[in-house]
Amino acid sequence: MNHNELTYRVAFASIRGMNVDLATKLLEVVGNEHTFFAMSEKELRSITQSRSKIYSDYYRRQQLERAQHEVEFIASKQITTHYYTDETYPRRLKESDDAPVMLYSAGKCDLNVTHIISVVGTRHATAYGTNFCNTFMCDLAAKVPDAIIVSGLAYGIDIATHRAAVKNDLKTVAVLPRGLNHIYPANHRNDAINIIHHGGAIITDYLSSDEVHKGNFIARNRIIAGLSDCTIVVESAASGGALVTASLAASYNRDVMALPGRISDEFSTGCNRLIRNNQASVITCVDDLLYTMNWDAVASSTPQPLELFPKLTQEEQMVIDTLRTGGDMHINDIAMRMGIPIYRAMSTLVSLDCRGLVSSLPGSRYSIAIK
Repeated sequence: MNHNELTYRVAFASIRGMNVDLATKLLEVVGNEHTFFAMSEKELRSITQSRSKIYSDYYRRQQLERAQHEVEFIASKQITTHYYTDETYPRRLKESDDAPVMLYSAGKCDLNVTHIISVVGTRHATAYGTNFCNTFMCDLAAKVPDAIIVSGLAYGIDIATHRAAVKNDLKTVAVLPRGLNHIYPANHRNDAINIIHHGGAIITDYLSSDEVHKGNFIARNRIIAGLSDCTIVVESAASGGALVTASLAASYNRDVMALPGRISDEFSTGCNRLIRNNQASVITCVDDLLYTMNWDAVASSTPQPLELFPKLTQEEQMVIDTLRTGGDMHINDIAMRMGIPIYRAMSTLVSLDCRGLVSSLPGSRYSIAIK
């Protein structure tokens, strides 16, 4: 693509309120991006029957000037652009009418692979949520190694998700609420570099000259939800951005899953409510994801020996011993006998359940699955 064509595309995409639906309708009328900027204000208003600011000569000239500077930034930083008519533009995202016309990415990552999962949650992640992210990504890497994980690079569950994905050699994509000239938050700059070095990408629909507004964070969530086949909410209070992302995912007809937690835990309130209201299915391990999405696990290329005596951490062994002596038990009783907080018992039980060593029963009860 030549410099001029990219400039017109960037300018067109940066028009206030522009999305895939509006862009498609406008270009059907005017023909192409260059014509949109070449036509007079009077001609555009006559064709569109609108008095919107976006058709004024002054406003369109401003966008072209900004676009010229952005194209220079794109070239100097080796940014990849994904216009909504390009083959590289995410096909899932394009299905939503409010999708951005242009995406900008640092890093080479195919956004149209078979399995893409968004993971979101509170900025105040607990050990329960972080441990789930670690265990989940470890198991996902074994069963769906081509999966790409999408999140927002924010504090809490987002960054725990990215780090767990990188650690387990899964590609991950971080969606920013601002241009690629600055990583947000700045403390996660090294994580952004690691994401790119491990085959992932940092993406945004904002220009480097765009100012950061509070609304950017909510707008960013539509991309997180739209990029993926499903959205997993790990932890959330009664309100927050993760619930907005879940709502957006549902509006795009994508699956939503939530990690259940104790009714007394503030940052499980949102997840429990999603499950209660049938707005999300329960997820406790990777097998729940495979079942909900009807995905097949990748068969191992080499036969794995059956572990008669699986390697367990000290806490995992304590859970097994407790269930062996006590039989079927409620999670509260397990935690009390072990002398540990319930969230730690829950995290350990989820890990053992995913490995087939314990079985979850109705009413938050568990039983031994190995003899």
